[in-house]
Formats: sequence, structure tokens, C-alpha cells
Amino acid sequence: MEIKPTAFSGSWYPGSAAECETAIQDFLEPKPDPGNNIGGIVPHAGWVYSGGIACRVIASLVSPAPAPDTIVLFGAHMHPSSPPFILASGAVDTPLGHIEADGELAAVVVKEIAGNSNPIRSLFPADFPDENTLELQLPFIRYFFPDARILICGVPPSDLAGRIGEAVVGGAKELGRVVRIVGSTDMTHYGPNFGFEPAGTGAAAVEWVKRENDAGAVRALEKMDVRQIISQGLSNHNMCCSGAAAAAAAACKKMGAAKGVCLDYATSYETSRSASFVGYCGMVYPL
Repeated sequence: MEIKPTAFSGSWYPGSAAECETAIQDFLEPKPDPGNNIGGIVPHAGWVYSGGIACRVIASLVSPAPAPDTIVLFGAHMHPSSPPFILASGAVDTPLGHIEADGELAAVVVKEIAGNSNPIRSLFPADFPDENTLELQLPFIRYFFPDARILICGVPPSDLAGRIGEAVVGGAKELGRVVRIVGSTDMTHYGPNFGFEPAGTGAAAVEWVKRENDAGAVRALEKMDVRQIISQGLSNHNMCCSGAAAAAAAACKKMGAAKGVCLDYATSYETSRSASFVGYCGMVYPL
């Protein structure tokens, strides 16, 4: 079986199983309420900045029973016209062991979207892109769901996002799969490093990002409004992967979720006070 190697282990997150396990155990303090969550939205910066938020969201998906057969992971930095892509077979490596791709579910999703003007590209481990939006979630998924397979899909911020999310749930039902849904996006990228400074600098800029710009994105995610999620990301620059977030919200809505709950929010400014900083949101979708 062809396995995609890691690209960010040892830099963006720990490179060994023992180090990953120690970090995960530290992230789980305080432990999240397991609730009845079927999906969520996670950030994807280096673990030192947002690993705790991502870890707690994914940990909160362990319940309800039965255990999932497949974890669905949406992500990737894409433009509205970018072609979506999916891992068609093989596996992805993590410091905790590899995770096998759910090739059957991938094939069903590709077939469902085939008639679209922007069909899904089937990729294999050798040509699958190195994406921090995706890879940084994999050790968490392997840790909390060691027996599950994975469906990894890059989703553009367009009307196609909602269709892909719904197609995944329809395909899972057709195959009898129990799934959990994870959408990966960071929030506002603010400051000179990102060429985005509409609220000036300093503490006032941080408050604007938290209370206004990212707050709009959080509200759209809570409402599970697919079009508004896309619009927020493209218009306000407050989600770098709004397609992935929209696909996750659409999938969870089709599975029966009615609203999102913001589990946590932070910015990199709290960790490293810099003129350039990024917002992070952890959202869960309960039944």
C-alpha cells in the first residue's frame, strides 16, 4: 500500500509518537465535554499556537456511539475556481502510525460530483499535496480514532463546497459508513506579513479581529449557513479555507445538526505578541 509521508512533523508539530501523545494529553486539560457531536471546525496553525483547540474539537467527536468507520477531513488553501481533490487510495503517515484512505467512499463522492463543471480530481499518495491544513489534524485523528479510515478532500470556496459535503454524507449512507466530519480553517490573517491591516495596529487591531471580523465568521459557522460562510471568507478575509468549513457545515446539517457551538477561540497574539497574527476557532456540531 502506498503511504504519503509526513511533511510537517518535527517542525509544525512533534515528530515522534511519544512527543505527540504527551502534547495531546496536555491539550486535553481541561477535558472537553464529549457531548453528542458529529463534526467540527478546527484551526491548522502549528500546534504551539492552535493545537490545543484542534485537539479538543476532535476529541469531542469520540461520542456518540457507534464508533465511526471513517473520519472525513476537508481542508486546503484554494481559490473559488480551484479544482477539488480527494485522496483516492493508499494511506497517510503520522508519528502515531498510518491511516488508511477510504477508497470506496472516495470513489462514490467523485462519481456524484463528476457531472459538475469542476469535478473532483482523484489523487494518490505520491501526488497528494503537502497541506498543513490537512496534515496537522492527522495525529489527532489517529490518536482518538485508531481503527477508522480517512477521507481527505480539498474543497474550493464556491457553491461546490455544499454539494461536496452533502455528497460525502450521501455516499456514507449508501455504503453503510458511520462518519465524523472535520473542516479545517484558520480565521483572520492580520498584519503586514499578510497585507491586511484595515484596523491599524496594536491592541485595537486585535480587538477588531476578535470582536468584529472573526465574530462574523463565527456567527456564520454557528448558523451553518453555507453561502454566508463562503461569503465571509472571500469578502472579509476571515477564513482562509472557507470552502472546507462550508463543506463541513453542509455535511453536518445533512446528518441532522441544527447549529454550531463555538468551543474555543484564540489568536496567535496571545502566544506571540506580533504585529502579524492569526485567529483560531474551534466549532462543534451536535445532534
